[in-house]
Amino acid sequence: MNRTRPLAAKEIPPALAGFEGIKRYWDKKHNIIAAKILPGEYYVTTRNEMITTVLGSCVSACIRDRVFGIGGMNHFMLPLSNGRGWGGADDVLSTAMRYGNYAMEHMINDILSHGGHRRNLEVKVFGGGRIIDAMTDVGVKNIQFVRDYLAQENLEITGEDLGDIYPRKVIYYPATGRVRVKKLKHLHNDTVVRREEAYRHDIEHKPIEGEIELF
Repeated sequence: MNRTRPLAAKEIPPALAGFEGIKRYWDKKHNIIAAKILPGEYYVTTRNEMITTVLGSCVSACIRDRVFGIGGMNHFMLPLSNGRGWGGADDVLSTAMRYGNYAMEHMINDILSHGGHRRNLEVKVFGGGRIIDAMTDVGVKNIQFVRDYLAQENLEITGEDLGDIYPRKVIYYPATGRVRVKKLKHLHNDTVVRREEAYRHDIEHKPIEGEIELF
């Protein structure tokens, strides 16, 4: 008699080239291969997989080709440029915008290079919560950036859950476009806060690569 059983780790098909470092596992609850992304990461798949992350001030864009089911999710935050804030220095804003563009364009390019078509792209965005008192405007800036970026690229947002004061757990299924969001109103530790603060420190102290062109 045939019985379904969970895939062993060694049976999980390999990720697309370039995504070998992303944590992937068999999710027993949802009976599907899952990829878990952390701040600064993104993941693209051509398979029936789910992608999951937990967001605080960061934003995730979930983008897929609605015809072919090729898609991915990113998880990013704009740098505040060594703590100088968003005050008025043009170079601070320019640095942040370049970083945000880089975070979005790489994922979109990977979707297109693996068979997606720009005309078919469907976009949903999440996150940007005000969870860190000392960084009250970070979530707002991340939200504004992703909306402006997508408008400039003529990519329509078909779904969103942005702002508020809670972290979110996001689960995305690129093959179907389904998204499940849970607001973590009773988070019992500061893991999300510590993870995002460490990520912010990293991006403010590393060079930004040059711009790339979308296919």
